[in-house]
Amino acid sequence: MEQRNLFFDPTRLFEELCTEETLQAAFKSVKKNKGAPGIDGVSTEDFETNLDKELGQLKQDLLSWTYKPQPVRLVEIPKPGTDEKRKLGVPTVRDRTLQTAIKQLLEPILEPLFSEHSYGFRPGRNQQQAVEAARAFVISGKEWCVDIDLSKFFDRVCHDRLMSRLTGVISDKRILRLIGLTLRSGIMHEGVVLPTTEGTTQGSPLSPLLSNFVLDELDKRLEQRGYSFCRFADDLNAYVGSKKAAERLMENLTGFIEGKLKLKVNREKSKVAQSRFVKFLGMTIVAGTLAISQISLSRAMTKVKELSPRGTHLSLEQSIEAFNSWYRGWANYYKMTQYPAQLAKIEGHFRRRMRARLVDQHRNRRSLFKKLHKFNVPKQIIARTILRNRGRWALSHTRAVEMAFSNQWFAQMGLFTMSDLNLNGWFERRKWIRLT
Repeated sequence: MEQRNLFFDPTRLFEELCTEETLQAAFKSVKKNKGAPGIDGVSTEDFETNLDKELGQLKQDLLSWTYKPQPVRLVEIPKPGTDEKRKLGVPTVRDRTLQTAIKQLLEPILEPLFSEHSYGFRPGRNQQQAVEAARAFVISGKEWCVDIDLSKFFDRVCHDRLMSRLTGVISDKRILRLIGLTLRSGIMHEGVVLPTTEGTTQGSPLSPLLSNFVLDELDKRLEQRGYSFCRFADDLNAYVGSKKAAERLMENLTGFIEGKLKLKVNREKSKVAQSRFVKFLGMTIVAGTLAISQISLSRAMTKVKELSPRGTHLSLEQSIEAFNSWYRGWANYYKMTQYPAQLAKIEGHFRRRMRARLVDQHRNRRSLFKKLHKFNVPKQIIARTILRNRGRWALSHTRAVEMAFSNQWFAQMGLFTMSDLNLNGWFERRKWIRLT
């Protein structure tokens, strides 16, 4: 599929779209990404059961111009650390397949146009690269950051403006018509279909590509003026050498975004500050080093508490499995930090909560004494520990309890820690710093 995209005629994108090979490759990608059913309740497994028939009908509907996308199913999920909810739209599997096919055709055309300072939803680019680029700007002396937060960006994209700019790049108007139908497909909420007159659906395979196309105009403006910046999706940070220059850039960017792009800047969340006071993709740049931001650490500590509640029917093994399931992904991302104590803090907090639970399982001090002694803790140390009038939380951080349920013991129980991370030389390429 990727090789064919290098050679097909861009004026005949529609013909390429309607081939069985293109639609098959698109469904394969949809299946790989999994995802929930749309408003028709058809899952990827259901769709695959009659795949040839479904794709054949989709092809016929496209060629006969009877294809019409169904409204997306609205799903609201809470935003971390706020009372707000993020609105996601779930297209049907059939519509996701077509949108993925269009994305696979347009990506080779649009991708070369995008800025090298854009990292979100692009092949071969990721958050780590964006953070490293930001760190390089700070090290070069540009310590002042313009942190732009776009208010409900995906909900506010102007359809007319987007389609007008696409017309200048995509010559096949039939593809443009399908994109327009997708943008205006509507949202079903509580049984009522609401029209979509603006915005791109978060949850649509096509949305990330279109969002990058919309914001590339902002990237180009920054490039033309020689600014250093990093953008990941709608998260933009620009770096300059002084506070005055940062304030001037903030004013100029706000005017351009709201006046030209017809988007809205969230003035409460956007700010001008030195890099050590700014969070970018969960990280903070402190004196040229990378640290997990305090907000991200706080949310992680809250997550640990959720995964290890005091009153639970789960066994220790089940709690460790639940923690591992979350922490493995979290730590693999945040291993960018050059402060290993930040990762150790998360792991240590979980172990202490588990030790407190183990202490709480014993009805009296005699029972706890016997349990600790079984783990070869000297009686004298146990006695000094449990004869004091301490609660479960205080006992969880005593020498006797930590000797019995040591870090090595938790490792034997299967607890995932930073020592298990697949670092691939990551930390060997940078200096780790001890928190003071």
